[in-house]
Amino acid sequence: MGLAVVVPARAALRNERGINLTRMMSPSFQRENRERACELKFLLSPAVAENVRDWARHKLEPDPHGNGSAQDEYLITSLYFDTETFDVYNRKGSFGRSKFRIRRYGMEDLVYLERKLKTNGFVSKRRSPTETVEIRRLSALEMDREWTGLWYHRRLLLRRLKPVCQISYERTARVANTSHGPVRLTLDENLRAVAAREFHFQPDEKCVHVSPSNVVMEMKFRGDTPTLFKELIEKFALSEKKMSKYRLAAVALGLVPENIIEFPAERNSVCLNP
Repeated sequence: MGLAVVVPARAALRNERGINLTRMMSPSFQRENRERACELKFLLSPAVAENVRDWARHKLEPDPHGNGSAQDEYLITSLYFDTETFDVYNRKGSFGRSKFRIRRYGMEDLVYLERKLKTNGFVSKRRSPTETVEIRRLSALEMDREWTGLWYHRRLLLRRLKPVCQISYERTARVANTSHGPVRLTLDENLRAVAAREFHFQPDEKCVHVSPSNVVMEMKFRGDTPTLFKELIEKFALSEKKMSKYRLAAVALGLVPENIIEFPAERNSVCLNP
Protein backbone atom coordinates (compact mmCIF):
# COMPACT_ATOMS: atom_id res chain seq x y z
CA MET A 1 0.00 0.00 0.00
CA GLY A 2 1.65 3.26 -1.12
CA LEU A 3 1.57 6.62 0.56
CA ALA A 4 0.30 9.75 -1.14
CA VAL A 5 3.37 11.63 0.09
CA VAL A 6 6.58 11.10 -1.84
CA VAL A 7 9.78 11.90 0.04
CA PRO A 8 12.83 12.63 -2.15
CA ALA A 9 15.91 10.46 -1.71
CA ARG A 10 17.99 12.84 0.42
CA ALA A 11 18.90 13.50 4.01
CA ALA A 12 16.18 12.62 6.50
CA LEU A 13 13.38 15.17 6.61
CA ARG A 14 12.72 16.36 10.15
CA ASN A 15 9.98 18.51 11.59
CA GLU A 16 10.21 21.35 14.12
CA ARG A 17 10.38 18.85 17.00
CA GLY A 18 13.17 16.89 15.33
CA ILE A 19 10.97 13.90 14.45
CA ASN A 20 12.24 11.93 11.47
CA LEU A 21 9.37 12.38 8.97
CA THR A 22 11.12 10.32 6.31
CA ARG A 23 11.02 7.28 8.59
CA MET A 24 7.44 7.95 9.68
CA MET A 25 6.27 8.14 6.07
CA SER A 26 7.65 4.70 5.25
CA PRO A 27 5.16 1.81 4.80
CA SER A 28 6.07 0.30 8.17
CA PHE A 29 4.72 3.44 9.86
CA GLN A 30 1.45 3.60 7.95
CA ARG A 31 -0.32 1.83 10.78
CA GLU A 32 0.43 2.13 14.46
CA ASN A 33 -1.32 0.14 17.16
CA ARG A 34 -0.73 1.11 20.77
CA GLU A 35 -0.99 -1.46 23.53
CA ARG A 36 -3.99 -1.35 25.81
CA ALA A 37 -3.50 0.85 28.83
CA CYS A 38 -5.40 2.07 31.87
CA GLU A 39 -6.31 5.73 31.92
CA LEU A 40 -7.30 7.84 34.94
CA LYS A 41 -8.57 11.41 34.55
CA PHE A 42 -8.78 14.29 37.01
CA LEU A 43 -10.02 17.89 36.94
CA LEU A 44 -7.62 20.13 38.88
CA SER A 45 -7.69 23.76 39.86
CA PRO A 46 -4.84 25.83 38.33
CA ALA A 47 -3.16 26.08 41.77
CA VAL A 48 -3.22 22.33 42.36
CA ALA A 49 -2.13 21.70 38.76
CA GLU A 50 0.93 23.91 39.25
CA ASN A 51 1.92 21.94 42.35
CA VAL A 52 1.39 18.65 40.51
CA ARG A 53 3.52 19.93 37.63
CA ASP A 54 6.37 20.74 40.02
CA TRP A 55 6.05 17.27 41.58
CA ALA A 56 6.05 15.59 38.16
CA ARG A 57 9.12 17.50 37.01
CA HIS A 58 11.03 16.12 39.99
CA LYS A 59 9.73 12.56 39.73
CA LEU A 60 9.39 11.88 35.99
CA GLU A 61 11.33 12.55 32.78
CA PRO A 62 10.23 15.05 30.12
CA ASP A 63 8.33 13.82 27.08
CA PRO A 64 10.90 13.12 24.33
CA HIS A 65 8.98 15.40 21.93
CA GLY A 66 8.49 18.29 24.35
CA ASN A 67 9.62 21.90 24.07
CA GLY A 68 9.86 24.81 26.52
CA SER A 69 12.28 25.42 29.35
CA ALA A 70 11.53 22.02 30.88
CA GLN A 71 11.35 20.26 27.49
CA ASP A 72 7.92 18.84 28.31
CA GLU A 73 5.40 21.19 26.65
CA TYR A 74 3.63 21.26 23.30
CA LEU A 75 0.40 22.31 21.61
CA ILE A 76 -2.25 19.77 20.60
CA THR A 77 -5.15 20.40 18.21
CA SER A 78 -7.70 17.67 17.45
CA LEU A 79 -10.63 17.49 15.06
CA TYR A 80 -13.45 15.36 16.56
CA PHE A 81 -16.22 13.44 14.76
CA ASP A 82 -19.78 12.49 15.62
CA THR A 83 -23.04 11.58 13.89
CA GLU A 84 -25.86 14.00 13.09
CA THR A 85 -27.69 12.75 16.20
CA PHE A 86 -24.55 12.87 18.40
CA ASP A 87 -24.38 9.13 19.03
CA VAL A 88 -20.76 9.39 20.20
CA TYR A 89 -21.61 12.10 22.72
CA ASN A 90 -24.65 10.14 23.95
CA ARG A 91 -22.59 6.93 24.09
CA LYS A 92 -25.14 5.04 22.05
CA GLY A 93 -24.20 1.38 21.60
CA SER A 94 -20.78 0.87 20.05
CA PHE A 95 -20.41 4.65 19.62
CA GLY A 96 -19.85 4.81 23.36
CA ARG A 97 -16.67 2.74 23.13
CA SER A 98 -14.80 4.55 20.36
CA LYS A 99 -13.82 8.08 19.38
CA PHE A 100 -12.47 9.17 16.02
CA ARG A 101 -10.29 12.24 15.79
CA ILE A 102 -7.45 13.75 13.78
CA ARG A 103 -4.59 14.97 15.93
CA ARG A 104 -2.03 17.65 15.14
CA TYR A 105 1.03 18.64 17.18
CA GLY A 106 1.98 22.31 17.02
CA MET A 107 1.67 23.61 13.45
CA GLU A 108 3.14 20.54 11.80
CA ASP A 109 2.00 19.35 8.39
CA LEU A 110 2.06 15.78 9.66
CA VAL A 111 -1.18 14.75 11.39
CA TYR A 112 -2.57 11.49 12.75
CA LEU A 113 -5.82 9.74 11.85
CA GLU A 114 -6.75 8.21 15.17
CA ARG A 115 -9.31 5.87 16.66
CA LYS A 116 -9.43 5.63 20.44
CA LEU A 117 -11.14 2.47 21.66
CA LYS A 118 -12.15 1.67 25.23
CA THR A 119 -12.82 -1.97 26.10
CA ASN A 120 -13.40 -3.31 29.62
CA GLY A 121 -11.72 -0.29 31.15
CA PHE A 122 -8.65 -0.46 28.90
CA VAL A 123 -7.82 2.15 26.25
CA SER A 124 -6.12 1.32 22.95
CA LYS A 125 -5.37 3.44 19.90
CA ARG A 126 -4.89 2.88 16.22
CA ARG A 127 -3.41 5.75 14.25
CA SER A 128 -1.93 6.49 10.85
CA PRO A 129 0.19 9.50 9.88
CA THR A 130 -0.68 11.62 6.85
CA GLU A 131 -0.22 15.19 5.67
CA THR A 132 -2.68 17.90 6.67
CA VAL A 133 -3.78 18.49 3.07
CA GLU A 134 -4.61 14.81 2.71
CA ILE A 135 -7.43 14.79 5.26
CA ARG A 136 -9.74 16.47 2.72
CA ARG A 137 -9.93 13.02 1.12
CA LEU A 138 -12.24 12.05 3.98
CA SER A 139 -15.04 14.25 2.59
CA ALA A 140 -15.33 12.05 -0.50
CA LEU A 141 -17.95 9.29 -0.76
CA GLU A 142 -15.53 7.20 -2.83
CA MET A 143 -12.54 5.70 -1.02
CA ASP A 144 -9.00 5.69 -2.37
CA ARG A 145 -7.79 2.13 -1.81
CA GLU A 146 -4.15 3.16 -2.25
CA TRP A 147 -4.26 5.71 0.58
CA THR A 148 -2.84 4.91 4.01
CA GLY A 149 -5.99 6.41 5.54
CA LEU A 150 -8.30 3.90 3.84
CA TRP A 151 -9.16 2.07 7.08
CA TYR A 152 -10.06 5.37 8.73
CA HIS A 153 -12.11 6.64 5.77
CA ARG A 154 -14.05 3.38 5.62
CA ARG A 155 -15.03 3.60 9.27
CA LEU A 156 -16.13 7.23 9.03
CA LEU A 157 -18.43 6.34 6.14
CA LEU A 158 -19.82 3.20 7.78
CA ARG A 159 -20.52 5.03 11.03
CA ARG A 160 -21.71 8.23 9.29
CA LEU A 161 -19.27 10.37 11.23
CA LYS A 162 -18.76 14.03 10.36
CA PRO A 163 -16.53 16.79 11.80
CA VAL A 164 -18.16 18.35 14.86
CA CYS A 165 -15.58 20.46 16.67
CA GLN A 166 -11.92 21.33 16.93
CA ILE A 167 -10.26 21.34 20.36
CA SER A 168 -6.88 22.89 21.18
CA TYR A 169 -4.85 23.02 24.38
CA GLU A 170 -1.35 23.25 25.80
CA ARG A 171 0.02 20.03 27.24
CA THR A 172 2.71 19.28 29.80
CA ALA A 173 3.82 15.64 29.50
CA ARG A 174 6.14 13.61 31.73
CA VAL A 175 7.06 9.94 31.41
CA ALA A 176 8.88 7.18 33.31
CA ASN A 177 9.77 3.52 33.04
CA THR A 178 8.72 1.49 36.07
CA SER A 179 8.97 -2.16 37.03
CA HIS A 180 5.43 -2.59 35.66
CA GLY A 181 6.11 -0.81 32.38
CA PRO A 182 6.02 2.75 31.04
CA VAL A 183 3.83 5.42 32.66
CA ARG A 184 2.75 8.83 31.43
CA LEU A 185 1.34 11.91 33.14
CA THR A 186 -0.18 14.81 31.21
CA LEU A 187 -1.62 18.19 32.22
CA ASP A 188 -3.81 19.90 29.62
CA GLU A 189 -4.80 23.54 30.07
CA ASN A 190 -6.29 26.48 28.19
CA LEU A 191 -8.80 24.16 26.50
CA ARG A 192 -10.59 25.98 23.70
CA ALA A 193 -12.98 24.82 21.01
CA VAL A 194 -14.58 25.92 17.77
CA ALA A 195 -17.41 24.24 15.88
CA ALA A 196 -16.30 22.41 12.74
CA ARG A 197 -18.09 21.15 9.65
CA GLU A 198 -15.21 20.67 7.22
CA PHE A 199 -12.30 18.23 7.00
CA HIS A 200 -9.55 20.72 7.82
CA PHE A 201 -8.00 22.54 10.74
CA GLN A 202 -9.00 26.16 11.26
CA PRO A 203 -7.64 29.11 13.26
CA ASP A 204 -9.30 29.45 16.65
CA GLU A 205 -9.57 33.24 16.43
CA LYS A 206 -13.15 32.98 17.67
CA CYS A 207 -13.34 30.16 20.17
CA VAL A 208 -14.99 29.16 23.39
CA HIS A 209 -12.88 28.46 26.46
CA VAL A 210 -13.77 24.99 27.72
CA SER A 211 -13.89 24.72 31.52
CA PRO A 212 -11.34 27.54 31.97
CA SER A 213 -11.17 27.13 35.75
CA ASN A 214 -9.88 23.54 35.41
CA VAL A 215 -6.81 21.70 34.18
CA VAL A 216 -7.30 18.17 32.87
CA MET A 217 -4.80 15.64 34.20
CA GLU A 218 -4.45 12.13 32.81
CA MET A 219 -2.46 9.15 34.09
CA LYS A 220 -1.70 6.33 31.67
CA PHE A 221 -0.19 3.00 32.68
CA ARG A 222 -0.52 -0.76 32.28
CA GLY A 223 -1.90 -3.07 34.94
CA ASP A 224 -2.40 -1.84 38.49
CA THR A 225 -2.00 1.81 39.43
CA PRO A 226 1.76 2.39 39.86
CA THR A 227 3.08 3.27 43.31
CA LEU A 228 4.33 6.56 41.86
CA PHE A 229 0.80 7.60 40.90
CA LYS A 230 -0.69 6.36 44.17
CA GLU A 231 1.78 8.65 45.93
CA LEU A 232 0.64 11.57 43.77
CA ILE A 233 -3.07 10.90 44.36
CA GLU A 234 -2.56 10.68 48.12
CA LYS A 235 -0.24 13.69 48.35
CA PHE A 236 -2.73 16.05 46.68
CA ALA A 237 -5.97 14.28 47.78
CA LEU A 238 -7.05 13.80 44.16
CA SER A 239 -10.36 12.26 43.05
CA GLU A 240 -10.78 10.58 39.68
CA LYS A 241 -13.29 12.20 37.30
CA LYS A 242 -14.89 10.33 34.41
CA MET A 243 -14.97 12.86 31.59
CA SER A 244 -13.81 13.67 28.09
CA LYS A 245 -12.60 16.85 26.44
CA TYR A 246 -14.98 16.23 23.56
CA ARG A 247 -18.01 16.07 25.84
CA LEU A 248 -16.90 19.21 27.65
CA ALA A 249 -16.46 21.02 24.33
CA ALA A 250 -19.79 19.85 22.88
CA VAL A 251 -21.64 21.44 25.80
CA ALA A 252 -19.49 24.58 25.88
CA LEU A 253 -20.20 25.15 22.17
CA GLY A 254 -23.94 24.62 22.64
CA LEU A 255 -23.99 21.61 20.32
CA VAL A 256 -25.92 19.49 22.85
CA PRO A 257 -28.31 20.27 25.72
CA GLU A 258 -26.47 21.24 28.88
CA ASN A 259 -28.74 19.23 31.18
CA ILE A 260 -27.54 15.82 29.96
CA ILE A 261 -23.90 16.22 30.86
CA GLU A 262 -22.41 14.84 34.06
CA PHE A 263 -20.08 17.73 34.88
CA PRO A 264 -20.48 21.52 34.89
CA ALA A 265 -19.83 23.51 31.75
CA GLU A 266 -18.62 27.08 31.55
CA ARG A 267 -20.12 28.63 28.45
CA ASN A 268 -19.64 32.35 28.96
CA SER A 269 -15.95 32.65 28.20
CA VAL A 270 -15.23 33.44 24.57
CA CYS A 271 -11.67 34.01 23.40
CA LEU A 272 -10.46 36.26 20.62
CA ASN A 273 -6.96 35.77 19.20
CA PRO A 274 -5.81 33.52 22.10
